[in-house]
This record gives sequence, structure tokens and C-alpha cells, in this order.
Amino acid sequence: MSSAVESNCAVIGNVMSEINKQSSVVPMAIVATLFFILGFATWLNGSLMPFLQQILQLSPFQASLIIFSFYIAVTFTALPSAMIIRKVGYKNGMALGMATMMVAGLLFIPAAKTQIFALFLFAELVMGAGQTLLQTAVNPYVVRIGPEESAAARVSIMGILNKGAGVVAPIVFTALILSDFKGFVGKELSQTDIDAMANGLILPYLGMSIFIGILGFAVTKMPLPELIDDDVDEQKPGQIKEALSHPSLALGIVALFVYVAVEVIAGDTIGSFALSLGIEKYSVMTSYTMGCMVLGYFLGILLIPRVLSQQTALTISAVLGCVLTLAIVTGSNETVFISTLFGLKSVLPDTLLLIAVLGFANAIVWPAVWPLALSGLGKLTSVGSGLLVMGIAGGAFGPLFWGLASGGVKSAEAQQMAYIVMLPCYLFILFYAVKGHKMKSWK
Repeated sequence: MSSAVESNCAVIGNVMSEINKQSSVVPMAIVATLFFILGFATWLNGSLMPFLQQILQLSPFQASLIIFSFYIAVTFTALPSAMIIRKVGYKNGMALGMATMMVAGLLFIPAAKTQIFALFLFAELVMGAGQTLLQTAVNPYVVRIGPEESAAARVSIMGILNKGAGVVAPIVFTALILSDFKGFVGKELSQTDIDAMANGLILPYLGMSIFIGILGFAVTKMPLPELIDDDVDEQKPGQIKEALSHPSLALGIVALFVYVAVEVIAGDTIGSFALSLGIEKYSVMTSYTMGCMVLGYFLGILLIPRVLSQQTALTISAVLGCVLTLAIVTGSNETVFISTLFGLKSVLPDTLLLIAVLGFANAIVWPAVWPLALSGLGKLTSVGSGLLVMGIAGGAFGPLFWGLASGGVKSAEAQQMAYIVMLPCYLFILFYAVKGHKMKSWK
């Protein structure tokens, strides 16, 4: 009798386990789709920046304001987004985030019709706000929707999906918008040419908006469980000051700031630099950077911590970043050794491809800095995590500093030299990897 009961319990247990697995499949598929959309919308800016630079005759600094608008919105809407999620719930928060992104996509239509730069910047601002709200809502699902022991694997997969979208987005942009405009690079565009190129934005952005809107509505109807925060602690006065008294955290925030700065410079300015070099398919160059980044992600998953410690991996990334930066700044725009070596279909200057390789150097910095910065914080861990997120602001200022360093000159040489702004960023990451994360006191 006892064995029969045990057998029945085992069967029931197996059935329940299978049901739980199945019940998490659909939510995970939804979350994966949303992460892809987040990456797609983010890295689309890498193609949009040189495109607008071409049709609106923008300087590198003016073009960098496109990226600035997006990331500054991400920075300043993080806390309001968290407050909104607490009021409406995670599921409704996702839908609201996608609704905001849909509105942002629609704003590109009057911007394209009028060719008013300020409207493009406003559309980017709204897109950044929508992205932040969606990301704030969707991120917790990755950790809490499945078994705790496999959370790290899910985070890695979502990271690959996010960066993988960065490979796809420029290719789609080029195919849908630039395929009909061959021979326009380096040419003085007539108003008719400009109108035709600007109008090319309308249907793709309309289609993207409709898709995001439908998906946002579908999310409200899908079997996505609502997350409940049982252990939300009210932030006590003085916690931020106490957290920042830990040098490893304070320096970690700076490290993430400069990291996001160089990540966005490498991903979003490469197209502008390609345009200055007269590269016809400048809008696809972000795909090269993101492809290298995805490769770095895979290697990071394989090697850390089995072969390399987090500190060692971070040190290697920083040194590689320094070497590549110096090679970019001092290299010749005429040599095509890398293209020849790897038999690339498109023959591209070495300096341009070295910017893409920065994606590989940058890949593991974010996941390496976080645990080092939060180590030993104890009860202040959640406060520290919130402060670390502020490092995303680097994405707003990195391209801005690059644009300023170019001196507002559109020449390839000026833009090439402007990449020197990345060197102090990588040097700081190196300092953090070697010494900064070990510091226990400011004395």
C-alpha cells in the first residue's frame, strides 16, 4: 500500500514538474521577444544617426544628440518607471512601455515629413522613456519566471538576444530604407533626394509602431503571471550615502558609466565614421560591432569562471580596449589588411573594422563589473544595484564627447582622432579591474 502511494506521488510530482516547465515556456518566449525588441529599437540608432547626418547635413556633434536624447531619457525615467510599475503592475507596465514606444515610432512620421531635427530628437526622447518602462517591467521576469538555479543562464540568453537584435536592426534598416538610394554617399543631395530619403522612413516606422502596438495589446491577454514584490523595503534615509562609502561600489558606478560610453561610441558612431570615409553601406556597420559583441558574450559564458576569473577577464577587456583605441587613432584609413585576411566581401578600412572589434572587448565588462561592485554590500545590495543602473547615463555622454572632440568637422580624419576620448575610459576600467574593486576604504 505504501509503495503504491509513493509511486502515485512520484507520478503526480513528475506531472506537476512537467506542467510547471510547460507553464514557463510561453512566458519565457514572450520575454525573449520583448528583449529582442528592446535591442532592435536601441541599436537602430546606430543606423539612424549617420542617415540623419546625411539628409539633414548634421555635424558629428549634432548627430550625437540623437543618441544623447535616447540615453538621457533612459537615465532620468528609471525611477519614475519603477514607481509606475509599483502602481500598475509588471504586466500592465510592459504594455504601457510598448504603447509609449509605439507613440515614439509614430512621431518619426511627422519628423520625416517636416525634416525638423528637433522632432527627431523628441521622438528619440519618447522612445527612450518607453524603452526604460518596458525594461523595468520585463527584467524581473527573467530571474523570477523560472528556477532560481538557472537564472544566470536565462540572463545570458536574454543578453545575447538583445545584442543579436543589434546585428539584425542595421541590416533591416539598410534593406528597407537605403536599398533604393545607391550612389548618394559623397554626393551633394538635392531637395528631391533629401525628401525621397526622409520619406523612406515613414513606412518602416509605421510598420514597427503597428507591430509593437499589437504585441503590447497581446501581452495584456497572454498567460503572463503577475509578479508580486513581497519583500520591497522602503529606502531608509542615509542608505545611499552609506552605500557610496564603499569605494568598490562608487568606483564601480564610474566604471559602468565609462563602459556604457565606449560601448555606445563603438556601436552608434561607427556608421557616421563610415559615412565620412565614403562607405556606401554605412548604415549596416553597427551590425559588425554587435556581431563582435555577441561573440564576446559567448566566449564570456564559456570561459568565466572556468578558465578566467571576472577580474582577469575585465583586465584583458580593458587592455584590449586601450590597444584598439590607439590603433584606431594612429592607423591609416587606406589599409585594408583585416578585410583581405578574413576574405570579407566588402573591402573596408582597418580603422573602421577595429572600431567593430571594440564590441568584442566591451562584451564582458558589464557582467564583470556588477558582482565586483556589489561584493560585500549585504543589506545595501538593492540600493547599490539601483545606483549602478545610473551608469547607463554614459550612453548619453559618450557619443556627445566624441562629437565635441571631432570639433564639429565632418572629415574622416577629425572623426578618427575623436576616438581618443575612449582611452581614459578604458584606462579607468583597467584601474577598477586591477585595484578599484579591491578598495575597502577611501583612506
